[in-house]
Amino acid sequence: MTDVMQKMIERAKADRQRIVLPEGTEERTLKAADRLIADAVADIILLGNPLEIESLADGFGLKHIRGAHIIDPGNHAKKQIYADLLLQLRQAKGMTPEKAAVLVEDPLYLACLMIKAGDADGEIAGARNYTSDVLRPALQIVKTTPGIKCVSGAFLMFLKDAAYGDNGALVFADCAVTPNPTAPELAQIAVSTAQTARILLGMEPRVAMLSFSTKGSASHEMVDKVIEATRLAREMEPGLLIDGELQADAALVSDVGAKKAPGSPVAGKANVLVFPTLEVGNIGYKLVQRLAGAEAIGPVLQGMAAPVNDLSRGCSANDIYQMAVIASVQSIGLKRHK
Repeated sequence: MTDVMQKMIERAKADRQRIVLPEGTEERTLKAADRLIADAVADIILLGNPLEIESLADGFGLKHIRGAHIIDPGNHAKKQIYADLLLQLRQAKGMTPEKAAVLVEDPLYLACLMIKAGDADGEIAGARNYTSDVLRPALQIVKTTPGIKCVSGAFLMFLKDAAYGDNGALVFADCAVTPNPTAPELAQIAVSTAQTARILLGMEPRVAMLSFSTKGSASHEMVDKVIEATRLAREMEPGLLIDGELQADAALVSDVGAKKAPGSPVAGKANVLVFPTLEVGNIGYKLVQRLAGAEAIGPVLQGMAAPVNDLSRGCSANDIYQMAVIASVQSIGLKRHK
């Protein structure tokens, strides 16, 4: 476990958040929940049939699951309240009382309704559900943070070589959600990722808007998009240290940055890398992870009004544990920001 993750665990313990796990009968989820409860990292809400959850927990030898708040999506005291809330939020989009009565029993919808109602602070899902199924109710109910319309996915990258980023720590985005962001969307991704760097890693972001060109060395519409996104991000957050367009070496290597972008506040010392498209970001983080032996934690969904983090269906119980820690720290930071 990295020192950064240990620090996040301590922050989560000091201000425990209510994290809802809608996949309450999934083995890895239960094992992560048991550990989170044992370590007093968060107040855990499990969605699923209570008898089934307790039986599975006993079968897995888990000792702390009864410390969770277990809610049966089909039968609980606030079911009608949440159905009414869903109807209120989605009536203009064609929601009917009949549809709401069905959807409120879907754990992924119920988790988001709990967050919207103020009964939970964050959600972790995706161990057995597709990303689209996790995000759909989140976007419909929790929605995005004010000023942000584009949801994106960041990875916390921890390199063995401390010469890069902040002692080897960097944040990469977007690596998970938006395939080909427009310039305004790319600007939102940059501002969201800077906030992620502050909240989760406690570092002052130095944002590099990456391209295959540095300061006009190439001319192309894809370069123009990055230049425009940089301008828009500066307008969104005037005090943000951000520069672009920059090639990766100009962003990360001090002598290269000094040659290619002299006078830049970011070149050669970036700790946040914003990629021009999803394919570049996804390929980039996997290459750094595999070839440089970096630890990659994520994706951390950003741009949401409250933390809703998606898991890979191949995740481990430890991945779920770490994402619950991250969601807790995100929630603490977002509340302070508000």
